[in-house]
Amino acid sequence: MTGSGPGPSDAALREVGGFALALDRSYQPGTHMWVQLAGVGLVRIGMDPLGVETSGTLAQLALPAVGAELIAGRPCGQLEAVKFVGPLTSPVSGTVQAVNQAAVADPGLVERDPFGAGWLIQAELTEPAELDAMLADPDEITAWYAARIAEYRLSGAIAR
Repeated sequence: MTGSGPGPSDAALREVGGFALALDRSYQPGTHMWVQLAGVGLVRIGMDPLGVETSGTLAQLALPAVGAELIAGRPCGQLEAVKFVGPLTSPVSGTVQAVNQAAVADPGLVERDPFGAGWLIQAELTEPAELDAMLADPDEITAWYAARIAEYRLSGAIAR
């Protein structure tokens, strides 16, 4: 699967401090990764715009192969960007079912459409209860996002 898939509806998008936030998915705050249900036992995984912004312009993505095992809290790929080179951390455990080859070929897609065509991995969950530990309530997501934006601005990690 390499298509863009469904992105959030306009009602599911909220602007927070100049950054888009999709409220139709769950977030792993420490990694700026999002998880969206994509079918029974399936999730799509991507990176939120604030995580992308603090990494800088994306130059290269390396993602796991179909069939690879993901373990929550462990590396699931590699990101090279202007401000950051290092691992992407999986927010959930599962088996990779699809990799977004369009994002691998054009990492800028993650910057341009992080909640739609810029998704990274689709996986079958092996530990569905891990979703319970993620931020899913729209008010909690919004509060977390606003606090991170303020923190990053104060530290100089983002200017806008």
